[in-house]
Amino acid sequence: MPRPKSAKAAAQASFLPTMRELARTYQAFSNYSDRHIRTLDLTPSQFDVIVTLGGTEGMNMKDLAAKTLVTKGTLTGIVDRLEKRGLVRREIPPENRRSFTVLLTPEGDALFQKVFPLHIAHVQERFEQLEPTELEQLRVLLKKLQAQF
Repeated sequence: MPRPKSAKAAAQASFLPTMRELARTYQAFSNYSDRHIRTLDLTPSQFDVIVTLGGTEGMNMKDLAAKTLVTKGTLTGIVDRLEKRGLVRREIPPENRRSFTVLLTPEGDALFQKVFPLHIAHVQERFEQLEPTELEQLRVLLKKLQAQF
């Protein structure tokens, strides 16, 4: 594939309008979602961790980092803050004393049971503006685009 040789040529790349729309869409979604999450007295990262742990027996930090949108370096601080709030706890499994499992406390599970359905309903209002076939097309195309990276 030929590479643009100048900034002017690069500015003419055919995918740029799509890339801009993707970025704008992500920003719009993130702003809409984050505003609602903050009304639930959580940060978006805290919500991500609670929702990821919800319905599980807990997970180690490596798996939790892989399943959330949170970097490993940030995850420790988020878990620390959630632990101070009594929403998660760290547990050392007897079979591997070098690591620990992060799991929701009963209070954390109650919060998950409350906030997850509320947030899904909030976001669902927007996604329901699309036809089911459009949602499926969008999912397939986003997955295809993701595979390119």
